Amino acid sequence: MRKIEVDDEVFAYLQRHSVPLVDTPNDVLRRVLLGAETSEEDPGANRGLGGLMFLIEAGEAVAGDELEHHQPRLQRTHKATITADGWIELPDGRFFAQPSPALKAQTGSAINGWGQYTHVRTQRRLQQLREAARAALESEG
Repeated sequence: MRKIEVDDEVFAYLQRHSVPLVDTPNDVLRRVLLGAETSEEDPGANRGLGGLMFLIEAGEAVAGDELEHHQPRLQRTHKATITADGWIELPDGRFFAQPSPALKAQTGSAINGWGQYTHVRTQRRLQQLREAARAALESEG
């Protein structure tokens, strides 16, 4: 293991592109420089269920549904897809278990993915779908 020193500007960049309390500076460098996928991204075939699986189980979403986040000032729209196991797939092929890290990967900023991704088919925020799924589960129990 080798050690390097970085200046404040480089360290700030590493912080902006990291998943808080998950990524190390080395994780960010691997992702940016080598294209390695780490952190909340797909760990492979044994990845388990993603955070949106309960939306699918509650009938609020289905595999293949699209998510969208629009940044009006920057005139950018970010798209993603819900997978059959409740993960979020980005157009570049990366997978995330939760919406916020997925949206951060797309925008470069920490953003509440539950509150900012719109479920395209229903035109509702993920947060609204989550609340509906919870209400459905409570009424069943």
